[in-house]
Amino acid sequence: MDISILEESGFKYIESGKQDGETLLLLHGLFGALSNFESIFKRFSGNYNVVIPILPIYELPIFDVSVVGLVDFVTRFVEFKGYKKVHLLGNSLGGHIALMYAIAHPERVASITLTGSSGLFESAFGSAFPKRGDYEYIKKKTSDTFYDPTVATKELVDEVFDIVNDRGKGIRVVATAKSAVRHNLADKLHNIKAPTLLVWGKQDAVTPPFVADKFHELIADSRLHFLDKCGHAPMMEKPEEFNTILEDFLREVTQKKSAL
Repeated sequence: MDISILEESGFKYIESGKQDGETLLLLHGLFGALSNFESIFKRFSGNYNVVIPILPIYELPIFDVSVVGLVDFVTRFVEFKGYKKVHLLGNSLGGHIALMYAIAHPERVASITLTGSSGLFESAFGSAFPKRGDYEYIKKKTSDTFYDPTVATKELVDEVFDIVNDRGKGIRVVATAKSAVRHNLADKLHNIKAPTLLVWGKQDAVTPPFVADKFHELIADSRLHFLDKCGHAPMMEKPEEFNTILEDFLREVTQKKSAL
């Protein structure tokens, strides 16, 4: 994304800066990057203040590496920026963080959008990860994230490969993934009161469709959309369909709020 990254008080992020728009806060996954949300940023920046913080997955002190540590980071970021309420959107681990934040701070959440979210079940690299130095293995695992393997560009595969082969980053990836498994939210999702949108790829192999069905069952005010020929990152693989569904949902939430 050809957008300047802002750095303030230990936070790195990009922000569209629409002063009179509601805030749409996007949270990336374990191997995610700002580019994962490029289509959303472009589509919604005209009407929303779109913000993407870079989650410090690889920078946290090793003893603070956990989903809880990342939720604490988001909490501090929202407070630092002074956002009164945010529309949260999270992919994969980002969805897990969004849910935990919403449970802890319901007064700050206008809506939640989850796509390929962890929090109930996920199957990513498995027990064999990380397999350092094996580029073809990383390439295959990255490609398996998508229905269409060509979405896994060489640039994306190189990013994942570099992370896996950096010892400090690799340790933090494993620690964060284990923390996500420990923080299963099945018995806490009834506490989610914010309107929630679930957008899932029918061919998601990391958080399969049954995971979306379970989220839909456990979150009272939720609606579920499946996208065909789509894997774990619908906002990347089916950007137009994803953004149309998201736009309709945010409009619905805003209209209901205005009617109160």
